[in-house]
Amino acid sequence: MAFAPFTAFRKMDMPLTIAAIVLIGFGFAAIFSVELSRGSENVFLQKQAIALGIGALTCAVIAAANYHAIRHYARGFYIGGIMLLILVLFLGRTLNGSTGWFVVGGFAFQPVELMKVALMMMLALYFSERAKRRFGWKDLFASAGLVAVPVVFLMMQPDLGGAALLVGTWAVMVLFAGIRPSQVFVLIGSVAIVAAIGWMFVFQPYQKDRILTFLDPSRDPLFRGYNVTQAKIAIGSGGFWGRGLGDGSQSQLRFLPESQTDFVFAVIAEELGFVGVLLLFSAFIVLLWRALAISRMARDTFGAYLCIGTFSVMIIEVTVHVGANVSLMPATGVALPFVSYGGSALLLSLVFLGLVQSVAIRLRPGDRFNDIVL
Repeated sequence: MAFAPFTAFRKMDMPLTIAAIVLIGFGFAAIFSVELSRGSENVFLQKQAIALGIGALTCAVIAAANYHAIRHYARGFYIGGIMLLILVLFLGRTLNGSTGWFVVGGFAFQPVELMKVALMMMLALYFSERAKRRFGWKDLFASAGLVAVPVVFLMMQPDLGGAALLVGTWAVMVLFAGIRPSQVFVLIGSVAIVAAIGWMFVFQPYQKDRILTFLDPSRDPLFRGYNVTQAKIAIGSGGFWGRGLGDGSQSQLRFLPESQTDFVFAVIAEELGFVGVLLLFSAFIVLLWRALAISRMARDTFGAYLCIGTFSVMIIEVTVHVGANVSLMPATGVALPFVSYGGSALLLSLVFLGLVQSVAIRLRPGDRFNDIVL
């Protein structure tokens, strides 16, 4: 049954919406601070504001629409995402060592951002169609095949961060699908073998350097280890209350490269301190908690897996981004959802939000779905 738009919006999950707004606010504050250090005319803010307007409208349309319609287009989105990953290899622009960008009219777009939502919808469709039966070896390898195809093309760019994000999303979703302990051991062994093969034959020298520098930043403190070292200094200098918005030494004196994207968490930690980080994490916890809560109440398995898929993408992105900033993970250029500068990243974060809201809007009092392993 279709919902009138205004009736649908009244049924949106407010904690989820408020959490997203708070995160977007943190992002604009950090981008504003970075703009101060550059002395520019707020170019980043203007572009991010345009992306926010487009993303908010897209989010509203998706939320008002019936998510069941996505089931019929999931395969088409998945195939379209693969085609864009192939096309960007020939027509894309190389930025930061990766040929993974379409640049049109001054705006850059990464097809991997679209692939995140396309793969999530495809996996949601696949797992929802098999939710009534025990998770078998065929399901494990078939779903792995779905993620392997885009990962191959991402590694050709090369984009290690994007590939790791897609694999991580799949790994979290198979946990909710009911993977068995024996399958987990096989999966871990397979990952180890693939990692070894990748190290020997696939990874580019700069990617190996990133991993080695992650293990020992002091081996190249002025080049490969510079970003991580400066990020740790920024985070440590923030203290409890922070240095104040626009007063961070690492960000304002431009010691911290890519501060509006890859290391935006470090900017927030330095300028807003422990209190700011606590509020940031609280907003993410609310966002992730509501996505899982809505998945448990969803009226069908497809809606439940859309919420689980959103949870999977978000928690992997947050973990990898923050982990890279505190030197617990290699720096792979993964954006912080809703916070990092980047039109395509913000737009797709709002698309994920719209999908979860579409499921939330169609809940009924007392709904509780238990076919998903939670």
